[in-house]
Amino acid sequence: MKSPHGDRAFSGSIAQLYERYMVPMIFEPYARDLTARIVSLDPTSVLEIAAGTGVVTRHMAAQLPEHVTIVATDLSQPMLDHAISIGTSRSVTWQQADAMRLPFGDETFDAVVCQFGVMFFPDKAAAFAEARRVLRPGGTFVFNVWDRIEDNEFADCVTQSIAQLFPADPPRFLARLPHGYCDPTAIATDLSQGGFTGAHVFETVTAQSSAESPRAVATAYCTGTPLRNEIEARNASILREATDIATVAIGQRFGMGPITGKIQAILTAAIRIA
Repeated sequence: MKSPHGDRAFSGSIAQLYERYMVPMIFEPYARDLTARIVSLDPTSVLEIAAGTGVVTRHMAAQLPEHVTIVATDLSQPMLDHAISIGTSRSVTWQQADAMRLPFGDETFDAVVCQFGVMFFPDKAAAFAEARRVLRPGGTFVFNVWDRIEDNEFADCVTQSIAQLFPADPPRFLARLPHGYCDPTAIATDLSQGGFTGAHVFETVTAQSSAESPRAVATAYCTGTPLRNEIEARNASILREATDIATVAIGQRFGMGPITGKIQAILTAAIRIA
C-alpha cells in the first residue's frame, strides 16, 4: 500500500524548522559517520540522493578533496533551496531529482550516498536499480535508515504522547515511515531486486541525540517533519496543543533542562559487481 502524499511533503516552513531543530538533534552524528565512510572509499565523484537541507553535503564538501565532484539531489525543491542558502565550503552541484528516475548517465559515479532517505521511496527496488545504474562497476551505494522506533527514544515518546489526542486514529507517521524500513532481510531483498547481487553490509550504529529542552524536541518532530501534515489533516487547529503535550511527555521522561536520548540506525553498503 502506498503511503499518503503528506508523508513525503517537506514543504512550507518544514525545511527551515527541519534544519534548525532536526539536523543538530538527530542527523548531525550520522552525517559525520556517513561522510567518514564515503571518504574511506576514495571516490572521484559522488552522487547524494535525498540530500534534504544538505547536512551530509556540507560534511562531504569539507572533507573530500577538491578534485572530487559532488552532486547533491533531492525531490523537494524547498529543501534544496534551503540547503543552497546555507551553502558549502566549496563548489557543489545542486539538482532537483527523483531517486527513481535519476537524470544522469550510466556508470557516472564512484559512490552514491543517501542519509535517511530510502524509507521515503515509494518503490525501493526501482530506486536501488537507479542507484546501481549510475554507479561505475566496483562503486558503492552507502545509505542509512532509522532502526525501530522503540530504539529511538525521542521519536517514540512523541508518537506515544500525541496519540492521546486522536485515540481512534493516532498519527503514526514516525513509526510508519522514518522508522518503518529497518528489517535487513527486506532491505537485502530490495537491493537484490535492484541489481545489487553481491553481499550487503549491515551495521547497527547507535548514538546520542541531544536537545536544549523538551520543547525543542517536541517542536522538531511536530513542526519540522511531515508529522505536522498528519496532525493538521486531523485537526488544523491542534498543532500547538500536540506540541505542548509532546513537550510535557518529553520533560517527564528525560528532564526539563538540556536532554539526551538514544538514537539508533542501520548502515547499509552495497557494491555494484558489474
